[in-house]
Amino acid sequence: MIVFRNTDIDVPFLWETSAQPPARWHGDGEGPAQYFSSTPESAWAEFLRHQEIREAADLAGVERVLWTVEIDDNEPAVEPDLPRATLTGDRTSYWACQAEAARLRTTGATRLVAPSAAVAPRSHSGWRVEAGLRPGTRRAETTIILSGARPNLTGWRACAPGAPGTEVLARVRYSK
Repeated sequence: MIVFRNTDIDVPFLWETSAQPPARWHGDGEGPAQYFSSTPESAWAEFLRHQEIREAADLAGVERVLWTVEIDDNEPAVEPDLPRATLTGDRTSYWACQAEAARLRTTGATRLVAPSAAVAPRSHSGWRVEAGLRPGTRRAETTIILSGARPNLTGWRACAPGAPGTEVLARVRYSK
């Protein structure tokens, strides 16, 4: 499976230690947790939401690396058992997601899949060509979280430096 992640220009695409700031699916000291997106635009949307970038003018200074990473299709994926509002909520929902992820890891889960919190669910996904560039059809865009260091993964820089297109701004579900 091919997944996507964007990073600062000067860091690798994976975390190697538990010295990772806590986020939705892991708490302090519970890393490394590797966060990926099912599409390039959802990876950009995650960044825009986290940074609270809402205006096209604010994209002018964005320079990041968009990584394309191949992950093992055979690693079993587990979906968290939480309401959608929690799965896609703001930072106040992190504690519930972290607790659910910790519970799933104690059962042996190493790969979680959840809806992208950053992508507006009714937005188009990708592009198609028909008399020029047209929005693609809607699809479920997900976040894939792999537990632990993953030295066996291979990633490729899809762009470096790069920034999302301004059209991604309209797809972002911002925290309130």
